[in-house]
Amino acid sequence: MVATAATSSIFPIPSPNQDSGAKNAKLGPGSAGLGLKSKSASGSLQVKANAQSPSKINGTSVGLATVESGKNGDDMSSPPARTFINQLPDWSVLLAAITTIFLAAEKQWTMLDWKPKRPDMLIDPFGLGRIVQDGLVFRQNFSIRSYEIGADRTASIETLMNHLQETALNHVKTAGLLGDGFGSTPEMSVRNLIWVVTKMQVVVDRYPTWGDVVQVDTWVSASGKNGMRRDWILQDCKTGQILTRATSVWVMMNKLTRRLSKIPDEVRGEIEPFFMNSPPVVEEDSRKLLKLDDKTADYVRTGLTPRWGDLDINQHVNNVKYIGWILESAPLPILESHELSSLTLEYRRECGRDSVLQSLTAVSGADIGNLGSNGGVECQHLLRLEEGAEIVRGRTEWRPKYVNNLGIVGQLPAESA
Repeated sequence: MVATAATSSIFPIPSPNQDSGAKNAKLGPGSAGLGLKSKSASGSLQVKANAQSPSKINGTSVGLATVESGKNGDDMSSPPARTFINQLPDWSVLLAAITTIFLAAEKQWTMLDWKPKRPDMLIDPFGLGRIVQDGLVFRQNFSIRSYEIGADRTASIETLMNHLQETALNHVKTAGLLGDGFGSTPEMSVRNLIWVVTKMQVVVDRYPTWGDVVQVDTWVSASGKNGMRRDWILQDCKTGQILTRATSVWVMMNKLTRRLSKIPDEVRGEIEPFFMNSPPVVEEDSRKLLKLDDKTADYVRTGLTPRWGDLDINQHVNNVKYIGWILESAPLPILESHELSSLTLEYRRECGRDSVLQSLTAVSGADIGNLGSNGGVECQHLLRLEEGAEIVRGRTEWRPKYVNNLGIVGQLPAESA
């Protein structure tokens, strides 16, 4: 009925022919009990209503007058004459319909309006990344999320490492070199070859905070005869300040035999056009990483096991997870008073889902009980299987918290004092 009323307001329904009333002689037996009669001889409608009413109500005599209408043709007003004006649609309904359509279209346009509202989001607003610098450098933006920051209100080292790994894979994908493996090229996939990292160096000048947008640039270069070097620069998208620099060396391994492999000529032909002739962004730290044992380690954490979510599609533990395990044995006083400024890792062996590991840490020449006056702290690390096989050797350097890039210790924020 509502739809019929709305339709009739826009498209008027013509009134029935007056002659049709003459054809309806009587209402029929169904109306006899109501005392209703219809007469059409004079073209007007006469209605008689007869009802029995009580003679008294609450002791008062009352009566129901018989209503008889239509005897005089002037008693009932005739319908207005049909003119052009009264046949126009109901403009209020039409205006409401137009307004509804306009608001719905405006809402859809707002949802599709992806234009960034902040100047630091003008580059790569969707965070998908793009190729720059003659097709040799891949650039991608990341916004630091609330779940990526730690107790210091800054992004964790694992967050930064995940961003580096993501840009490396997206670089291969955007360049059109992604096969059916995890970062493998088509020729690598045919030969069951995958990339594995052997060494990683990271230098953090400043950690981004929640809401910051960082820009990550990455590129690849040759490393010896059978290796590839990948570099990263992470900078503040708003100020252009370099926050993190990292360099790494990768080699190929057969994912079936788990043995290292030379780079086939077919694979070399795929990747060499993307090599840049540039030095590493981090100067190589040639100092030997020490091998720790139960006697030389100051702190040992045992019983570390990978979860199902720690495995990548190559069925070994993601290399970023190793960093978290290494820091498991770092002494709490260092974590509370210092922040990680540099990291050097040498990967010796892969780790599977059934492995049980131990994390060992030795603090070099520092009094843990008097860290406030010692300035920087250096630690040696070893991640090994329970039976003794080495997984990763590492070295970390730590600086006092709230130190600026010039090495000057600043005051603690009021909320942290």
